[in-house]
Amino acid sequence: MAGFGFTNDSSDESDENRDNSGNPFDFQEVFKQFSGLGLNLPGLISALSGQASPGSLSKDLIRDISKKFLSAHSDIPVTLESQSAVYEALQIADLWLNEATIFAALPIPESSALSRRDWIDATLAGWQELAKPLVDGMSEAMSQMLKETLGDSAETNGSDDSIKIPGAPFEFSQATLTSIMGTFMSSLLSTQLGQTIGSLSTTVTGANDVALPLMEPIRAQLLPQNVTIWGSGLDIEERELRIYLALREVAAARLFAGAPWLRKHIKESIAAYGKGIKVDINAITEQAESAMNSGEIDPTNPDSLTLAISGGLFTPEETPAQVRALENLETLLALIEGWIDAVVALAAKDRLPSLSRLSETQQRRRATKSPTQQLFATLVGLEVSPRKTREAMQFWEKIVELRDQKTRDEIWDEAFLLPTSEQLTQPLEFLKSRTVPDDLSGL
Repeated sequence: MAGFGFTNDSSDESDENRDNSGNPFDFQEVFKQFSGLGLNLPGLISALSGQASPGSLSKDLIRDISKKFLSAHSDIPVTLESQSAVYEALQIADLWLNEATIFAALPIPESSALSRRDWIDATLAGWQELAKPLVDGMSEAMSQMLKETLGDSAETNGSDDSIKIPGAPFEFSQATLTSIMGTFMSSLLSTQLGQTIGSLSTTVTGANDVALPLMEPIRAQLLPQNVTIWGSGLDIEERELRIYLALREVAAARLFAGAPWLRKHIKESIAAYGKGIKVDINAITEQAESAMNSGEIDPTNPDSLTLAISGGLFTPEETPAQVRALENLETLLALIEGWIDAVVALAAKDRLPSLSRLSETQQRRRATKSPTQQLFATLVGLEVSPRKTREAMQFWEKIVELRDQKTRDEIWDEAFLLPTSEQLTQPLEFLKSRTVPDDLSGL
């Protein structure tokens, strides 16, 4: 399903908000389209009025939906035996990584094993923070749409800005109605995010497996149930498998703790994308009709709307600014994953007999159903190229070969020090560009 009523803001066409007769859209059409999806907007407005800000995400809704998704799958409680095994693997990984990175070690608590439900609870605040820029973009898009349509379509009350929407139980100010609609859109994103988190909880192997700093404070933890599934069919001793995934988990935790600016930088990249979102009534109409005609949405079944939303709420034609934001985000995610790959390969060298097979399994997973791919494909339609991640790994390995580990890790000191997408294949030229000559007289 295509973008659910959201497009970019690059078009200057004057007929975007007009019906086939050339007249401005009646705002009742907005309510009609949502009602066609089985949603009672007048009743929703009564329920939401004054209760939330348009930029808020419902943590309770996200948690409930994610756990509802999880309830359809197994969730094995953590045992004392699995806690002990995870703790041992993380300790070994931490010791080996001391020789592979300059980023400092982090405390490893004895209770480092998580169930799937535990992982949802532990990362929920991080998900909420990460998705807020998209909510801001949605709310701004809704506000802009209302500004373009309310003046000619709704009944206003004399000299004030009170608005009476047919079918709604009372009047609203324009600001209040904008807030209510923004809250409604936020609830849609909360639903989508909840489903994504629920799905990820069945596949992630650790707290940092999505290659994003979701937890505060940063810490390394594993999900024993998912670790076992990850290695099923490989015929590799489970302890070796667990140490390999622990290496990835601890390496990611050290990086996120050592480069605390990453959290803000990722949010800014998502915010740059969110600024281009635009509400398009025409798109809502066409997609709703198509989805209902095909049976994708059943107005009598609310779950069908939820499934349709999760299939692609944010897939607009991007503006040039959005394209650049996604390219920058893809490069950053590739650099994170590539750095983890390179550091783990260095730390596990000559220590894990099945390292090559484990690495190949990780690469296949990344190309098909990696947690990072699932997340960003759902939220912003971004697919991180496995090729770019391989280039990033080779870049980090070459930096160590040309210089040392210290030079490699110090590149993470600030965002502006990171290589661009083009520089990934030119590590020597990248290093030269960062070198200040001893004799500056020729400058």
